Amino acid sequence: MSGQYDVLIVGAGIAGSALAHALSTITSKLRVSPLRIALLERSLAEPDRIVGELLQPGGVAALQKLGLESCLEGIDAIPEHGYCVVQSGQIVHIPYPDGRRGCSFHHGRFVMALRERAKRAPGVDVVEATVNELIECQHTKRVLGVRATRPKSVEKESFFADLVIIADGCFSNFRNAVMGKALRESTTRSHFCGVILKDTQLPMPQHGTVALARGHGPVLMYQISEHDTRMLVAVKHPVPHDLKGHILKDVVPHLPASLHVAVHEALDKDRIRRMPNSFLPAVEQGGKYTREGAILIGDSWNMRHPLTGGGMTVALHDVVILSKLLAKADFRNWDQMSNLLSSWYWSRKPLSSTVNILSFALYDLFGADDENLAVLQRGCFKYFERGGECVRGPVSLLAGIAPSPTLLAYHFFAVAFYSIWVMFIHPRPAVNESNSDKPLMLSPHIWEYPGLVVKSVTVLWTACVVFGPLLWSEIRWW
Repeated sequence: MSGQYDVLIVGAGIAGSALAHALSTITSKLRVSPLRIALLERSLAEPDRIVGELLQPGGVAALQKLGLESCLEGIDAIPEHGYCVVQSGQIVHIPYPDGRRGCSFHHGRFVMALRERAKRAPGVDVVEATVNELIECQHTKRVLGVRATRPKSVEKESFFADLVIIADGCFSNFRNAVMGKALRESTTRSHFCGVILKDTQLPMPQHGTVALARGHGPVLMYQISEHDTRMLVAVKHPVPHDLKGHILKDVVPHLPASLHVAVHEALDKDRIRRMPNSFLPAVEQGGKYTREGAILIGDSWNMRHPLTGGGMTVALHDVVILSKLLAKADFRNWDQMSNLLSSWYWSRKPLSSTVNILSFALYDLFGADDENLAVLQRGCFKYFERGGECVRGPVSLLAGIAPSPTLLAYHFFAVAFYSIWVMFIHPRPAVNESNSDKPLMLSPHIWEYPGLVVKSVTVLWTACVVFGPLLWSEIRWW
C-alpha cells in the first residue's frame, strides 16, 4: 500500500491538474490541514496533441477564478481576438465582444504549466504511474482506490482514498466501470486531421480562421506559437484512404491563396495526425446508477466537437463549480455526495449545453454536404455579414461567455429564416454565356418562387433535424 489519501485524481491533463490545484487551494483556507490529494498520470512527459490548443475567453475567465492565469505565461502563447470566416474568397470578421480575449498555445506546454502548479499546491502528490484497475469493496462495490504501476516496475501499488475522480480523457479506461447503467455511448461522425504550418500569416493575425469548403468539412487554423500555426481539416467518417490527396485536391483550393505554399510544405514535411471528434452527452452522476466513491470529469464524462474550441472552457468551468462544492463535503457520505453531484450537474448545464449543441450545429452547417445545409451555410455567412447583434450574440455563445441554450436556439433559427430570405432575395451564381471570367450573379425570377417555397420548408425541416436531436440529448432526464 502506497498510502491513504482524501482524494485520488486519475489523469493529470487539463481537468485533473486544475482540480488538484483548486481543491488544495480552497481547502487550505477552510480546513486546519489541506486535503491529501494524489494526482496520478501515466506519463509526466509533455503531451503532444493536435486539439486542446485554443482556449476561449470563457476558459480564460475560469482560469482566473482558479488563480491559474499565470499558466498562460512563458509558453509562447498567442492572444486571440476572435475569428474570421472565409468562403469563396470572401471574409467576414467575427471579433470577441467587449475586448475579451482567448488564447492559443501548444497543448503540451499548457498542460505542463498546470501540472507544475499542481505539484506546488499544499497536500498534492503528483505520481507517475499507470492506473490499472479500481479497487472495490467486495460487499458494497464502492470504489475504495486504485491499483497502479510505476514506470519500470511490474508490481502494482495500491492507492486508497475516500473519493476517486476519473479525469483520464476521451479514451477513458474507467468510464464504463464508473457509469454502469447510466452510461451513454459516444459517437464519432468525423475526424480532425492536423498539421503545423511554419511561419505563416493568417488573413487576420491573432484570429482563428475558419475556411468553408462546399461539400467538405471546414478547415480551422490558428497560431499556437511565434512560428507555428495549427491547421485542422475536418474529415467525415470514414477517413479517405488517400488523406493527403484529399486535402490537396478537395480542401486546399478553398483556402486563401496566401496559404497554399505553406500547406503544401507542411504536408510534405509533417505527418498528418488524426483525432476522432466524438460526442458524449453528460449523464447526471451519483444515485444508484453510478458507482459509489468515484466520479468522472472532463472528456471522460462529456465530449463535444472540437470545432468551436469549447472543451477546455467547459472542463475548467466544471472545476470551478465542483471544487467549491467538494471543499466542505463528506466524501464518505454518498447520499450527500449524490446531492452534491446533482447540484454540480445542473449548475454546469447552461454553459455545457450551449457549447455542446453549438459545436455540432456549427459543424453540420460549416460542413454542409447537401443542398439544404448549403442554403443554411450561405445564410449563416450572410447573417454574420450583417454585424451588430448578428455577430455579437453568436460569438458570445462561442466564446463561452453567454451560457444560454435559449439564446443559442434564437440565433440558430434566426439564421434558418434568414437563410430562406437570402434564398429568395440575394443574387446567386448563374451560367455565364458570355464566356467572361467574371462570375454572373442573378436574383431568382418570380416564376421560381413556388419551387423556392417548397424548398423553404425542406430547409427549415433540415434546421430542425440538426438542432432538435442535439437539444434533446442535453435536456432529457435520466
